[in-house]
Amino acid sequence: MPGPGKSTSEPGWLLLIHQIPPKPNYFRVKIWRRLQRLGAVGIKNSVYALPATEQAHEDLNWVLREIVEGGGDASLVEARFVEGLSDEQVQEMFRAARDADYQELAKEARELARKLPRRSDLTDEKRVEVEGQLARLQKRVAEVAAVDFFLGRAREPLEGLLAELAERLAPALPEAQDAATAEEKPRGRTWVTRTGIHVDRMASAWLIRRFIDRDARFKFVASREHRHQPGELRFDMFDGEYTHQGELCTFEVLLSRFEITDAALRPIADMVHDIDLKDEKHGRPQTAGIELVVNGIAMAHREDEARLGRATAVFDDLYEYFKRKRPERGRGEGA
Repeated sequence: MPGPGKSTSEPGWLLLIHQIPPKPNYFRVKIWRRLQRLGAVGIKNSVYALPATEQAHEDLNWVLREIVEGGGDASLVEARFVEGLSDEQVQEMFRAARDADYQELAKEARELARKLPRRSDLTDEKRVEVEGQLARLQKRVAEVAAVDFFLGRAREPLEGLLAELAERLAPALPEAQDAATAEEKPRGRTWVTRTGIHVDRMASAWLIRRFIDRDARFKFVASREHRHQPGELRFDMFDGEYTHQGELCTFEVLLSRFEITDAALRPIADMVHDIDLKDEKHGRPQTAGIELVVNGIAMAHREDEARLGRATAVFDDLYEYFKRKRPERGRGEGA
């Protein structure tokens, strides 16, 4: 979302147009790093954009002054895109930039998780060491989130990884409290998720309405503006009741929490996982095709209700296919 003073219904951009002397090299790198820390994206050569807010105006003015004092030339322009790039395309450039940041941190989180001993073998010294590494990762996530103006899709998977790490570092619960039980299926509840739904939210909403809460009502919200209401159930949202846990996407978490064991849902879960987390864990041959369809739905429809309607038809048909298809030789579809 744009910062204070702007909303997605009032698109506006600040463009920093600059020229920097070729020498010294460090000055060009210094300005580039400053712009990166602000969350600016390059839309053309030497043209960087930020959502038009008071804070962005102040930040870019400081960069402009630094460029001029360093012997360069710069202008700050408030603009709206009329032809060529659309607001949605520019917003997607911001999401892609932040997703790349989140995915890089996710690699570090997975590496840290791989090296973490089992809880029974975890010494106090090792726990303190890993807690420090986890705290640094959480700080870096917060820094990226602070300039994540249009809610990058890769944040939720990363938050799930960090939450799992924190859970593994916590002292073990008594056995009676550690046992998992299936949750009772709700009826006619309001299910809330982030706007701009993509594969995990599309598939999860379909799963909720078809297998968990047939009378579910959905609300699509901007995370930073939403205030949780009693009785609402949040999914694929930070601090949501149902969201990423460790290496599991939200769709997989819902299957686990409600103990849904329908074998035809397993291949769907595998594909949603690989598209959402981009880790190629399952490698099903149909995944690339489903990803193209999901991306096409997102490109063709801006309204979340329309996206969900189209995705529901896709997942209905996909479920029917796997329901009737024989299990693969050497690998059951329910495996």
